[in-house]
Amino acid sequence: MTHVETLVETGSISSRDRRVILAASLGTVFEFYDFFLIGLVATEIAKAFFSGVNPTAGFIFTLLGFAAGFMLRPFGAIVFGRLGDLVGRKYTFLVTIVLMGGSTFIIGLLPAYATIGVAAPIAFVVMRMLQGLALGGEFGGAMVYVAEHAPSNKRATYTAWIIMTAAIGFLLAVAVIIPLRMALGADAFTLWGWRVPFIISILLLGVSLWIRLKLDESPEFKRMKAEGKASKSPLAETFGTWKNVKVIIIAALCILPAQAVIWYTGQFYTLFFLTKVLKVENLSANLMLITATVLTAPLYVLFGKLSDKIGRRPVYVTGYLLAALLTIPAFQGLTHFANPALEAAQDRAPITILADPNDCSFQFNPLGTAKFTTSCDVGISAVANLGLNYRSEDAAAGSVAAVKVGDRVIASYPADAADAAAQKTRLDSELKQALADVGYPLGNADPAAINGPAIISLLCVLLALGAMVFAPTTTSLLEMFPSRIRYTAMSFPYHLSAAWFGGFLPATAFAIVAATGNVYAGLYYPVGIAAACMILSLIFAKETLGTDISKG
Repeated sequence: MTHVETLVETGSISSRDRRVILAASLGTVFEFYDFFLIGLVATEIAKAFFSGVNPTAGFIFTLLGFAAGFMLRPFGAIVFGRLGDLVGRKYTFLVTIVLMGGSTFIIGLLPAYATIGVAAPIAFVVMRMLQGLALGGEFGGAMVYVAEHAPSNKRATYTAWIIMTAAIGFLLAVAVIIPLRMALGADAFTLWGWRVPFIISILLLGVSLWIRLKLDESPEFKRMKAEGKASKSPLAETFGTWKNVKVIIIAALCILPAQAVIWYTGQFYTLFFLTKVLKVENLSANLMLITATVLTAPLYVLFGKLSDKIGRRPVYVTGYLLAALLTIPAFQGLTHFANPALEAAQDRAPITILADPNDCSFQFNPLGTAKFTTSCDVGISAVANLGLNYRSEDAAAGSVAAVKVGDRVIASYPADAADAAAQKTRLDSELKQALADVGYPLGNADPAAINGPAIISLLCVLLALGAMVFAPTTTSLLEMFPSRIRYTAMSFPYHLSAAWFGGFLPATAFAIVAATGNVYAGLYYPVGIAAACMILSLIFAKETLGTDISKG
């Protein structure tokens, strides 16, 4: 009887295999630590590598560099998925950890723009792309590796430990950056301190290599090799057969998009909303998110275990339904408990842009190249720059736009006016005075009015939704494909959805908010995808619980 057959029959796993799973999990924690660092020090990186452009454009380019890592993840899935199916899971782990750790370490050593000019941002983006390639091969491989060690009746329970490492990697990155920022002070951290988390990652690389070198090969892969059933052309088998391509399409477009946007909404968009919209002080917002992440981390295993009992699809479809119903009310609750003065002011004296609709542009400019010059554009920008909610109302054709705060109307101006500088000063001054008169808080949220426990509870709800859908969907994904191409076929749709749906969540949400003036409208994106995937999964997705993954 083979090792795999023994596991399936007994439903147990040896202490040696438990150590293997723990080792794979720890290595993946370090990979996610490396991957999340960029987003947490984006402001400092913009100043170091993109100082040759204006600060706004520099920050945008930094975020585009962050996005480059997401865009390369599907290609990493193809490159390293093929390698994992050809030569083995263990050796692919070694390559991905060296690539990720090495590129992260080098980012910490890269000379700044002031030293080497345009070569600095180019080198940064290249390193970020290498990180994306590495993570594209890492996460799916770790899932496959653990699943092929686990007993069939506990497969999602054990793979959930790997899934939980994404949250733990984020926690580790934050746990390094926040104390370092506080210890060094803002100036020193901006000048050189931001490099420390990248440089010390070489120590994590050493630990990860030591862990990975002690791993044994997956028993399922060894069985295939011994029986001569391993694939000789994983890419051709994966993408050259309609049977497999159809499953990839179902996974990438019907199941996984909702998983990606629900998880990124809870883990990332909440932090943006608290700090940029509700004006909660950055450290306080981070600490509340950290607390909620710690509290909800065990739920990954809990929902994995539930899907081992009742099935994958019932759990994640229910999660999609709950996300569609609860996401917007949860964010409205964040407003109520984080900045009640802002909520009260919005209800008491809503802001309205009065303008000729032909005078208004779609104000979303990620590359910083477009110019918004009409009186409507200027009025919208004045309100949007304060992070405030507004609505639009049509005015007479050809009229100059105005901003209405409660009952007070403040005239805007075209940006190309002869006295534009004086007009800007007037508009900003009158707008802020009008907002102050009706009780809008223009600074940070009042710490005494912030209800921390309530905010943490709402964050726990949003993060729990991510935990509810993550383990069942990814475990179901790896059960959809035969062993000989599992690494390649499972990794590609997962990272494609993570990149194109989860990775584009911030930009898409910002675009919707910019177009509507409604700070909650950006949530229509994750809510809409969750609702669509719930329906599509009920129609096209098949239950995979009980699948014998040793076949094929």
